[in-house]
Amino acid sequence: MAATIYHNPRCSTSRKALDGLRDAGIEPTVVKYLDEPYTRAQLEKLFADAGLTAHEAARRRDPLYTELDVPSLTEDQLLDAMVEHPILVERPFVVTDKGTRLARPLAKLDEII
Repeated sequence: MAATIYHNPRCSTSRKALDGLRDAGIEPTVVKYLDEPYTRAQLEKLFADAGLTAHEAARRRDPLYTELDVPSLTEDQLLDAMVEHPILVERPFVVTDKGTRLARPLAKLDEII
């Protein structure tokens, strides 16, 4: 099965998701999105495929969330902010042949492997 994980190696949930894929016999393409930032088109597709809005996919625990007053932003403004500051995107997003999920909680990963 082909898989891609949008990964932040400093995030324990992201590391656990990567381990979960490998434990299932899947060697995913690993995209370190802080090194290779998202494009707006990538974010729009990821969110649409996962059934999420940009606001639902925003990382609320990052200080930038408060600093930018994310709740006051429109979806378009938030997408632009996420392209500029990829740390605002919750992690990890995982894409497999069975679908796309924000693997938080990790049990969501089971839906697509």
